[in-house]
Amino acid sequence: MHGTDQQVLEAVRRWARAGHRFALVTVARTWGSAPRPPGSWMALRDDGQVQGSVSGGCIETDLVERVLHGGFESTVPLLMKYGVTQDEARRFGLPCGGAMELVIEPCPDLAALNDLSERIAQGQLARRTITIGQQSVSITAGSARDAVCWDGHTLITVHGPAWRLLIIGAGQISTYLAQMAQALGYQVLVCDPRSEYSAEWNVPGTTLVPGMPDDVVIELNLDPHSAVVALTHDPKLDDMALLEALKSPAFYVGALGSAVNSQRRRERLLQYFDLSQAEVDRLHGPVGLPIGSRTPPEIAIAVLAEMTAVRNGAWTKHGLLPKQTSVQAGCSIA
Repeated sequence: MHGTDQQVLEAVRRWARAGHRFALVTVARTWGSAPRPPGSWMALRDDGQVQGSVSGGCIETDLVERVLHGGFESTVPLLMKYGVTQDEARRFGLPCGGAMELVIEPCPDLAALNDLSERIAQGQLARRTITIGQQSVSITAGSARDAVCWDGHTLITVHGPAWRLLIIGAGQISTYLAQMAQALGYQVLVCDPRSEYSAEWNVPGTTLVPGMPDDVVIELNLDPHSAVVALTHDPKLDDMALLEALKSPAFYVGALGSAVNSQRRRERLLQYFDLSQAEVDRLHGPVGLPIGSRTPPEIAIAVLAEMTAVRNGAWTKHGLLPKQTSVQAGCSIA
Protein backbone atom coordinates (compact mmCIF):
# COMPACT_ATOMS: atom_id res chain seq x y z
CA MET A 1 0.00 0.00 0.00
CA HIS A 2 1.02 3.57 -0.54
CA GLY A 3 0.87 6.85 1.43
CA THR A 4 -2.86 7.16 0.66
CA ASP A 5 -3.46 4.67 3.50
CA GLN A 6 -3.12 7.39 6.10
CA GLN A 7 -5.37 9.76 4.14
CA VAL A 8 -8.17 7.18 4.09
CA LEU A 9 -7.70 6.38 7.76
CA GLU A 10 -7.71 10.03 8.79
CA ALA A 11 -10.91 10.58 6.82
CA VAL A 12 -12.83 7.68 8.36
CA ARG A 13 -11.76 8.59 11.88
CA ARG A 14 -12.92 12.16 11.25
CA TRP A 15 -16.23 10.91 9.83
CA ALA A 16 -16.79 8.62 12.80
CA ARG A 17 -16.25 11.49 15.25
CA ALA A 18 -18.87 13.48 13.33
CA GLY A 19 -21.38 10.61 13.64
CA HIS A 20 -21.28 9.38 10.03
CA ARG A 21 -21.45 5.76 8.94
CA PHE A 22 -19.01 4.66 6.28
CA ALA A 23 -17.95 1.63 4.25
CA LEU A 24 -14.50 0.48 3.15
CA VAL A 25 -13.95 -0.90 -0.35
CA THR A 26 -10.77 -2.81 -1.26
CA VAL A 27 -9.62 -4.17 -4.62
CA ALA A 28 -9.05 -7.89 -4.00
CA ARG A 29 -8.32 -9.18 -7.50
CA THR A 30 -8.09 -7.83 -11.05
CA TRP A 31 -8.07 -9.30 -14.56
CA GLY A 32 -6.93 -7.52 -17.70
CA SER A 33 -6.18 -3.79 -17.67
CA ALA A 34 -7.96 -2.82 -14.46
CA PRO A 35 -7.40 0.83 -13.40
CA ARG A 36 -6.15 0.11 -9.86
CA PRO A 37 -4.04 -2.77 -8.48
CA PRO A 38 -5.05 -5.22 -5.72
CA GLY A 39 -4.87 -3.62 -2.29
CA SER A 40 -6.13 -0.22 -3.46
CA TRP A 41 -8.93 0.98 -1.23
CA MET A 42 -11.40 3.75 -0.64
CA ALA A 43 -13.74 4.94 2.10
CA LEU A 44 -17.35 5.74 1.25
CA ARG A 45 -19.44 7.92 3.58
CA ASP A 46 -23.19 7.52 4.11
CA ASP A 47 -23.86 10.82 2.30
CA GLY A 48 -21.75 9.84 -0.73
CA GLN A 49 -18.41 11.49 0.07
CA VAL A 50 -15.36 9.50 -1.03
CA GLN A 51 -11.73 9.22 0.06
CA GLY A 52 -9.35 7.04 -1.94
CA SER A 53 -9.95 5.20 -5.22
CA VAL A 54 -10.57 1.72 -6.64
CA SER A 55 -10.96 2.66 -10.32
CA GLY A 56 -10.93 5.55 -12.74
CA GLY A 57 -14.23 6.91 -11.42
CA CYS A 58 -17.13 4.95 -12.93
CA ILE A 59 -17.11 2.21 -10.32
CA GLU A 60 -16.90 4.83 -7.58
CA THR A 61 -20.00 6.48 -9.05
CA ASP A 62 -21.90 3.17 -8.96
CA LEU A 63 -20.80 2.52 -5.36
CA VAL A 64 -21.91 6.00 -4.31
CA GLU A 65 -25.34 5.36 -5.85
CA ARG A 66 -25.61 2.09 -3.96
CA VAL A 67 -24.73 3.76 -0.66
CA LEU A 68 -27.22 6.58 -1.17
CA HIS A 69 -29.96 4.05 -1.90
CA GLY A 70 -29.22 1.83 1.09
CA GLY A 71 -27.34 -0.83 -0.83
CA PHE A 72 -24.88 -1.74 1.94
CA GLU A 73 -27.04 -2.59 4.95
CA SER A 74 -25.09 -5.73 5.86
CA THR A 75 -22.85 -5.70 8.94
CA VAL A 76 -20.28 -8.19 7.59
CA PRO A 77 -17.86 -7.98 4.64
CA LEU A 78 -19.22 -9.00 1.24
CA LEU A 79 -17.86 -9.54 -2.28
CA MET A 80 -18.76 -7.60 -5.44
CA LYS A 81 -17.55 -8.13 -9.02
CA TYR A 82 -17.32 -5.55 -11.81
CA GLY A 83 -16.55 -5.95 -15.51
CA VAL A 84 -17.39 -9.65 -15.70
CA THR A 85 -18.97 -9.16 -19.14
CA GLN A 86 -17.77 -6.99 -22.05
CA ASP A 87 -20.83 -4.75 -21.71
CA GLU A 88 -20.14 -4.24 -18.01
CA ALA A 89 -16.46 -3.56 -18.68
CA ARG A 90 -17.40 -0.81 -21.13
CA ARG A 91 -20.03 0.58 -18.76
CA PHE A 92 -17.57 0.94 -15.91
CA GLY A 93 -14.63 2.12 -17.99
CA LEU A 94 -12.52 -1.03 -17.59
CA PRO A 95 -10.29 -1.26 -20.69
CA CYS A 96 -9.39 -4.43 -22.58
CA GLY A 97 -12.14 -6.45 -20.95
CA GLY A 98 -10.74 -5.79 -17.49
CA ALA A 99 -12.57 -7.06 -14.41
CA MET A 100 -12.16 -6.76 -10.66
CA GLU A 101 -13.37 -8.21 -7.38
CA LEU A 102 -14.02 -5.81 -4.52
CA VAL A 103 -14.35 -6.60 -0.84
CA ILE A 104 -16.94 -4.31 0.75
CA GLU A 105 -16.96 -3.66 4.50
CA PRO A 106 -20.28 -1.93 5.24
CA CYS A 107 -19.55 -1.63 8.97
CA PRO A 108 -15.77 -1.56 9.57
CA ASP A 109 -14.25 -2.12 13.01
CA LEU A 110 -13.24 1.42 14.08
CA ALA A 111 -10.99 0.18 16.91
CA ALA A 112 -9.01 -1.92 14.42
CA LEU A 113 -8.73 1.05 12.07
CA ASN A 114 -7.44 3.22 14.93
CA ASP A 115 -4.85 0.53 15.71
CA LEU A 116 -3.82 0.41 12.04
CA SER A 117 -3.53 4.21 11.86
CA GLU A 118 -1.30 4.33 14.94
CA ARG A 119 1.01 1.62 13.58
CA ILE A 120 1.42 3.46 10.26
CA ALA A 121 2.02 6.78 12.06
CA GLN A 122 4.86 5.09 13.97
CA GLY A 123 6.45 3.92 10.71
CA GLN A 124 5.44 0.28 11.23
CA LEU A 125 4.25 -2.23 8.66
CA ALA A 126 0.94 -3.93 9.41
CA ARG A 127 -1.15 -6.74 7.95
CA ARG A 128 -4.93 -6.34 7.91
CA THR A 129 -6.95 -9.56 7.53
CA ILE A 130 -10.68 -9.67 6.79
CA THR A 131 -12.92 -12.60 5.88
CA ILE A 132 -16.12 -12.54 3.85
CA GLY A 133 -19.12 -12.98 6.13
CA GLN A 134 -17.19 -12.40 9.35
CA GLN A 135 -17.24 -9.18 11.38
CA SER A 136 -13.86 -9.58 13.09
CA VAL A 137 -10.76 -7.93 11.62
CA SER A 138 -7.17 -8.82 12.52
CA ILE A 139 -4.33 -6.28 12.65
CA THR A 140 -0.87 -7.85 13.05
CA ALA A 141 2.75 -6.85 12.49
CA GLY A 142 3.82 -6.98 8.85
CA SER A 143 7.12 -7.37 7.05
CA ALA A 144 8.62 -6.22 3.75
CA ARG A 145 8.07 -9.74 2.36
CA ASP A 146 4.28 -9.52 2.77
CA ALA A 147 2.02 -8.96 -0.23
CA VAL A 148 -1.68 -8.47 -0.90
CA CYS A 149 -3.29 -11.91 -0.68
CA TRP A 150 -6.79 -13.06 -1.64
CA ASP A 151 -8.08 -16.64 -1.82
CA GLY A 152 -11.68 -15.79 -2.65
CA HIS A 153 -12.69 -15.79 1.00
CA THR A 154 -10.00 -14.09 3.08
CA LEU A 155 -8.20 -10.88 2.12
CA ILE A 156 -4.86 -9.76 3.54
CA THR A 157 -3.64 -6.25 2.78
CA VAL A 158 -0.32 -4.68 3.78
CA HIS A 159 -0.16 -1.13 5.09
CA GLY A 160 2.65 1.24 6.01
CA PRO A 161 6.08 2.12 4.59
CA ALA A 162 7.08 -1.20 3.03
CA TRP A 163 9.85 0.56 1.07
CA ARG A 164 12.80 2.58 2.35
CA LEU A 165 14.71 5.37 0.63
CA LEU A 166 18.03 6.64 1.95
CA ILE A 167 18.99 10.02 0.50
CA ILE A 168 22.59 11.17 0.82
CA GLY A 169 22.55 14.95 1.02
CA ALA A 170 20.05 17.38 2.53
CA GLY A 171 19.94 19.90 -0.30
CA GLN A 172 17.10 21.28 -2.40
CA ILE A 173 16.72 18.27 -4.71
CA SER A 174 16.58 16.04 -1.64
CA THR A 175 13.70 18.09 -0.23
CA TYR A 176 11.53 17.49 -3.29
CA LEU A 177 12.60 13.87 -3.60
CA ALA A 178 11.74 13.19 0.06
CA GLN A 179 8.31 14.78 -0.21
CA MET A 180 7.39 12.91 -3.40
CA ALA A 181 8.80 9.60 -2.17
CA GLN A 182 6.59 9.66 0.91
CA ALA A 183 3.54 9.90 -1.35
CA LEU A 184 4.71 6.66 -2.99
CA GLY A 185 4.88 4.82 0.32
CA TYR A 186 8.59 5.17 1.12
CA GLN A 187 10.00 5.60 4.58
CA VAL A 188 12.53 8.37 3.88
CA LEU A 189 15.85 8.68 5.69
CA VAL A 190 18.37 11.43 5.02
CA CYS A 191 22.08 11.48 5.81
CA ASP A 192 24.29 14.55 5.48
CA PRO A 193 27.29 15.06 7.78
CA ARG A 194 27.61 18.65 6.55
CA SER A 195 26.05 20.74 9.31
CA GLU A 196 25.40 23.67 6.97
CA TYR A 197 22.88 21.46 5.15
CA SER A 198 21.56 19.11 7.83
CA ALA A 199 20.80 21.99 10.24
CA GLU A 200 18.24 23.35 7.77
CA TRP A 201 16.56 20.03 6.96
CA ASN A 202 12.85 20.31 7.70
CA VAL A 203 10.72 17.81 5.76
CA PRO A 204 7.92 16.40 7.94
CA GLY A 205 7.74 12.62 8.15
CA THR A 206 11.40 12.03 7.28
CA THR A 207 14.26 10.95 9.55
CA LEU A 208 17.62 12.75 9.59
CA VAL A 209 20.21 10.06 10.33
CA PRO A 210 23.51 11.20 11.91
CA GLY A 211 26.88 9.80 10.87
CA MET A 212 28.96 9.27 7.76
CA PRO A 213 27.18 7.89 4.68
CA ASP A 214 29.03 4.57 4.50
CA ASP A 215 28.41 3.86 8.19
CA VAL A 216 24.73 4.72 7.84
CA VAL A 217 24.32 2.40 4.84
CA ILE A 218 25.85 -0.47 6.82
CA GLU A 219 23.77 0.25 9.94
CA LEU A 220 20.52 0.28 7.97
CA ASN A 221 21.12 -3.30 6.78
CA LEU A 222 19.58 -2.58 3.38
CA ASP A 223 17.22 -5.16 1.87
CA PRO A 224 15.59 -5.64 -1.56
CA HIS A 225 12.93 -3.08 -0.55
CA SER A 226 15.56 -0.36 -0.06
CA ALA A 227 16.87 2.36 -2.37
CA VAL A 228 19.84 4.71 -2.03
CA VAL A 229 20.21 7.97 -3.93
CA ALA A 230 23.37 10.09 -3.54
CA LEU A 231 22.79 13.78 -4.24
CA THR A 232 25.61 15.76 -2.58
CA HIS A 233 27.72 16.10 -5.76
CA ASP A 234 30.69 15.58 -3.42
CA PRO A 235 32.65 12.40 -4.28
CA LYS A 236 33.99 12.17 -0.73
CA LEU A 237 30.42 11.66 0.51
CA ASP A 238 28.59 10.12 -2.44
CA ASP A 239 31.29 7.53 -3.21
CA MET A 240 31.37 6.42 0.43
CA ALA A 241 27.66 5.66 0.36
CA LEU A 242 27.83 4.00 -3.05
CA LEU A 243 30.72 1.78 -1.97
CA GLU A 244 28.50 0.02 0.57
CA ALA A 245 25.15 0.40 -1.18
CA LEU A 246 26.33 -1.32 -4.37
CA LYS A 247 27.36 -4.35 -2.31
CA SER A 248 23.95 -4.52 -0.65
CA PRO A 249 20.73 -6.11 -1.97
CA ALA A 250 19.12 -2.64 -2.36
CA PHE A 251 16.90 -2.70 -5.46
CA TYR A 252 18.06 0.76 -6.62
CA VAL A 253 21.29 2.72 -6.20
CA GLY A 254 21.70 6.03 -7.99
CA ALA A 255 23.94 9.10 -7.93
CA LEU A 256 23.57 12.65 -9.25
CA GLY A 257 26.03 13.82 -11.92
CA SER A 258 26.55 14.43 -15.60
CA ALA A 259 27.33 11.61 -18.01
CA VAL A 260 31.04 12.51 -17.87
CA ASN A 261 31.14 12.66 -14.08
CA SER A 262 29.15 9.43 -13.81
CA GLN A 263 31.67 7.63 -16.00
CA ARG A 264 34.54 8.99 -13.90
CA ARG A 265 32.72 7.80 -10.79
CA ARG A 266 32.42 4.28 -12.19
CA GLU A 267 36.14 4.29 -13.00
CA ARG A 268 36.97 5.41 -9.42
CA LEU A 269 34.74 2.77 -7.89
CA LEU A 270 36.45 0.05 -9.93
CA GLN A 271 39.99 1.32 -9.45
CA TYR A 272 40.09 2.34 -5.81
CA PHE A 273 37.37 0.32 -4.11
CA ASP A 274 36.67 -3.34 -3.58
CA LEU A 275 33.82 -3.52 -6.08
CA SER A 276 33.29 -5.88 -9.00
CA GLN A 277 32.26 -4.83 -12.48
CA ALA A 278 28.80 -6.35 -11.88
CA GLU A 279 28.37 -4.31 -8.71
CA VAL A 280 29.41 -1.07 -10.38
CA ASP A 281 27.08 -1.82 -13.30
CA ARG A 282 24.16 -1.66 -10.83
CA LEU A 283 24.72 2.08 -10.41
CA HIS A 284 22.12 4.36 -11.99
CA GLY A 285 24.03 7.42 -13.08
CA PRO A 286 23.23 9.94 -14.29
CA VAL A 287 20.41 9.26 -11.86
CA GLY A 288 16.80 9.31 -13.11
CA LEU A 289 15.05 8.93 -16.44
CA PRO A 290 16.31 11.28 -19.20
CA ILE A 291 13.28 13.59 -19.39
CA GLY A 292 15.20 16.84 -19.80
CA SER A 293 15.06 17.68 -16.09
CA ARG A 294 16.54 21.01 -15.07
CA THR A 295 14.92 22.17 -11.83
CA PRO A 296 15.08 20.35 -8.46
CA PRO A 297 11.45 19.14 -8.63
CA GLU A 298 11.93 17.92 -12.22
CA ILE A 299 15.05 15.99 -11.19
CA ALA A 300 13.14 14.47 -8.26
CA ILE A 301 10.37 13.34 -10.63
CA ALA A 302 12.94 11.76 -12.97
CA VAL A 303 14.60 9.89 -10.09
CA LEU A 304 11.31 8.56 -8.72
CA ALA A 305 10.14 7.57 -12.20
CA GLU A 306 13.26 5.45 -12.69
CA MET A 307 12.97 3.99 -9.19
CA THR A 308 9.36 3.08 -9.88
CA ALA A 309 10.27 1.38 -13.15
CA VAL A 310 12.93 -0.71 -11.41
CA ARG A 311 10.65 -1.48 -8.46
CA ASN A 312 7.84 -2.63 -10.77
CA GLY A 313 10.09 -4.80 -12.91
CA ALA A 314 9.77 -2.54 -15.96
CA TRP A 315 13.50 -1.84 -16.22
CA THR A 316 16.50 -3.71 -17.61
CA LYS A 317 20.12 -2.63 -17.92
CA HIS A 318 19.17 -1.36 -21.38
CA GLY A 319 16.37 0.85 -20.06
CA LEU A 320 12.59 0.67 -19.91
CA LEU A 321 10.87 -2.44 -21.21
CA PRO A 322 8.84 -1.79 -24.38
CA LYS A 323 5.74 -3.34 -22.86
CA GLN A 324 4.74 -3.84 -19.23
CA THR A 325 2.75 -6.74 -17.85
CA SER A 326 0.83 -6.85 -14.61
CA VAL A 327 1.49 -9.75 -12.25
CA GLN A 328 -0.12 -10.38 -8.88
CA ALA A 329 2.31 -11.97 -6.46
CA GLY A 330 1.44 -15.35 -5.02
CA CYS A 331 0.79 -15.61 -1.32
CA SER A 332 -0.04 -17.88 1.51
CA ILE A 333 -2.75 -17.28 4.10
CA ALA A 334 -1.87 -18.62 7.51
